[in-house]
Amino acid sequence: MATRARVGCRAQAERRRAESSGVRKPRSDVASQVASLLVTAKKGLGLSIAFLSRFDGDTQHLEVVESPLPLLFRDGIKRPLATTLCQAILDGKLPNVIPNLRDFPEAMRLPAAKMPRLRSFVSVPVVLSDGTLYGTFCAAGLTSDNGLSRRDQALMEVLARAASVVIEPDVRDRTERAEIENRLAPVFAAGGPTVLLQPIVDLGTGERVGAEALSRFPAEWGKAPDEVFAESHRIGRGDDLELLALRGAAAHLERVDGYVAMNVSPATLLTHECRRLVSELPAHRVVIELSEHDPVDDYDALRAVLAPLRAAGLRLAIDDVGAGFSSLRHIVLTNPDVIKLDRSIVAGVATDPVLETLVRSLVAFARSCDSRVVAEGVETPADAAALRAAGVGYGQGWHFGRPGPPEVLADAKGTDAKGADPKGTDAEGADLKGADGGPGPVSNLSSARVAIG
Repeated sequence: MATRARVGCRAQAERRRAESSGVRKPRSDVASQVASLLVTAKKGLGLSIAFLSRFDGDTQHLEVVESPLPLLFRDGIKRPLATTLCQAILDGKLPNVIPNLRDFPEAMRLPAAKMPRLRSFVSVPVVLSDGTLYGTFCAAGLTSDNGLSRRDQALMEVLARAASVVIEPDVRDRTERAEIENRLAPVFAAGGPTVLLQPIVDLGTGERVGAEALSRFPAEWGKAPDEVFAESHRIGRGDDLELLALRGAAAHLERVDGYVAMNVSPATLLTHECRRLVSELPAHRVVIELSEHDPVDDYDALRAVLAPLRAAGLRLAIDDVGAGFSSLRHIVLTNPDVIKLDRSIVAGVATDPVLETLVRSLVAFARSCDSRVVAEGVETPADAAALRAAGVGYGQGWHFGRPGPPEVLADAKGTDAKGADPKGTDAEGADLKGADGGPGPVSNLSSARVAIG
């Protein structure tokens, strides 16, 4: 305890020495740009101190400070707003330009007039583009300066507007991040998103062979699941949310037959927590889906993570194929077991010869890679028939069933206990059973969409 106390005392002493010597933490780019404006204010007005303050409820935060008195004026200092010269000026009790505080009894009653004995002061509001008052842009001197005038106020107003332009993107980002954190907090507290199941069928027989599990968030948010997951990554909680969704998807393994394909972003898959979770699942019943939209920064690292899992029986799928060019790179560099066609090239395929040609090309490509094909977003009998004719083996979409709880899927007409018709073949003529007599790569496929919905 004594040693810990001595260490704490030394740290405090070092902090005080750093503050008294003017040493401060490295500033962000935004803070550095604001500091340049403050230096311009100091030089232009001939004053020794300049600062940008932010108002937060009843508190004034000195966000960026240019001062020779770091012990009294430095970045990060907080003060009760009601006791500041800035608030008195905003309330109309004092003018924006005060050449000599001694001429204003109201000013002399405030703490700034006593310590550090400010004697001249100029303050103008910093207003964001939507009219929100952010704080103030100020300059001060330790001596009176009867030369301060409305001209100096005009210069400060120009600099304050420039400061508002510099800080606004960062302010908006902090506000948006706070809103996302507050909105997602109940989801994290509840253990993650709701996970529903949507059936996947054999286009040749019409039999259900699996399901896709879709993450769902409150409808009043008006946001698609992929947008919510992207927001969670923006605030540094993306891996956490994906892991919760993964656990929700894995929980369905006990309630449905067949495989569960869990869509995980490559970045999350590379984390220790995700690798541990996936390694604890029955590999022969798991398909990991990588979205076409998810960037892969290091394919070697990704393959290294997947190799032992795939050796144990886990299958890999590339999702959203056809939505862009990234999927082709994913396919070439990862050699997936399953290719899932994006709904953008599935909807309307029965009446669009260009889409049909594209689908046939992707089916041929999948065959050359020894991959099975699943079409997403099938909504009409005509599209289902056209996809089957084009060689697509499996499909999912509203035509076959809407997302629902596992009980609904279990009650729906399906296949045998293993989820595959022992005598059935897919539309490409491949036996649905694997080489070991078990279900093949797509047979029994249940897809649990985790990173995107």
